[in-house]
Amino acid sequence: MIKKIIVSACLLLSLVSFAQEGTSSPYSFYGIGDVRFKGTAESRSMAGIAVEQDSIHINLQNPASFANLKFTTFALGGTYNTTKLKTDSKKENARRTTLDYLAVGLPFGKVGVGFGLIPYSSVGYKIESISADVNINNRRYDGSGGMNKAFLGVGYKISPNFSIGADAQYNFGKIETNSLEFASGVTIGSREMNRADLSGVNFDIGAMYKAKLGKKINLYTSVNYTLENTLTSKNSRNIATVGFNSGFDVGVVDVLDEQNSVVELKFPSKISLSAGIGESQKWLIAGKVAYQKTSGQANSYNDYQNVGYGKFGSVSVGGYYIPNYNSFTSYAKRVVYRGGLKFEKTGLVVNGESIDDRGLTLGLGLPITGTISNVNIGFEIGKRGTTASGLVQENYANISVGFSLNDKWFVQRKFQ
Repeated sequence: MIKKIIVSACLLLSLVSFAQEGTSSPYSFYGIGDVRFKGTAESRSMAGIAVEQDSIHINLQNPASFANLKFTTFALGGTYNTTKLKTDSKKENARRTTLDYLAVGLPFGKVGVGFGLIPYSSVGYKIESISADVNINNRRYDGSGGMNKAFLGVGYKISPNFSIGADAQYNFGKIETNSLEFASGVTIGSREMNRADLSGVNFDIGAMYKAKLGKKINLYTSVNYTLENTLTSKNSRNIATVGFNSGFDVGVVDVLDEQNSVVELKFPSKISLSAGIGESQKWLIAGKVAYQKTSGQANSYNDYQNVGYGKFGSVSVGGYYIPNYNSFTSYAKRVVYRGGLKFEKTGLVVNGESIDDRGLTLGLGLPITGTISNVNIGFEIGKRGTTASGLVQENYANISVGFSLNDKWFVQRKFQ
């Protein structure tokens, strides 16, 4: 049954990842869009913490973790997001529902293999400035698309407590933006339409280590390093005069200019370090830091003097607690209770203001009775951006749901 679920979900996500509008942020105009959280609902509920050597949950943040799987594991997750966008003078609300990841982990003794598909970044904004004054030009902007990652990773267990791994990620996707300018009462306006087709490959390497600090207490550590890489963007630009009817539908009157170009976007290396202490299947508290040098994400259509890309950095702390993992009498005691705090400098700088993200996360891991599978629910509230310097502040709330389904696939028969 689980095999049929995996095949169906792979087909579904491969289609949806191309079509879904995964963000409502005006900041998604810049770079390659909003970079999505890379991880499962379990780790997201702990502010991105994924340091423990888990045997039944996929860790999408470190390929070394695949070596720790004991069962064939299928993971699928999505998020419902509500955002209140506000400036000094206006407020708007937006909602989005997205698929976040699909991954499969396969154990082969000391070797583990993981593969899947992750929507990596999203573009999705609609902004307009409309006035009845014929002397003021009206403007309307919208964008959609994003970039996806298909990955294949291998982990190897050097010793019971130490594993290493590497993965290859193929990046692909497209971004489309439109800019309209017209005057009230005038049937002719102008439109600039841009399209960027993205492709490229990048590689991660990682390691995980566990050490005994006492009879029950363990030290967990994890390091993941993303190598410097280049993303190719094949760009097309179309500038035209357009006509408007009463419903504001757009029809091309005359094409003024068409351009095609190829741009190389440079992404520097990135390192993530995590460490924590805890008792296996009982509790964990851990921290994580990540750092990346200034990147060159600006494309030909979104490169502005008031926009820059600084250093990326994030800090988070989180953990979990299980009252009694083996309880037969109380379901509530088998539930995993998770929480965390995070702060992130996205690297985007607009009008001299750093666009930072901070949030609180909570979550529950709900065992599926009679199996080793589970459903994970996460809650996240946070704030990104600022209303200073004419910018937009986003107050968001997310509800994430993830499924971690486990089964034995490769069992050698003792009798023929």
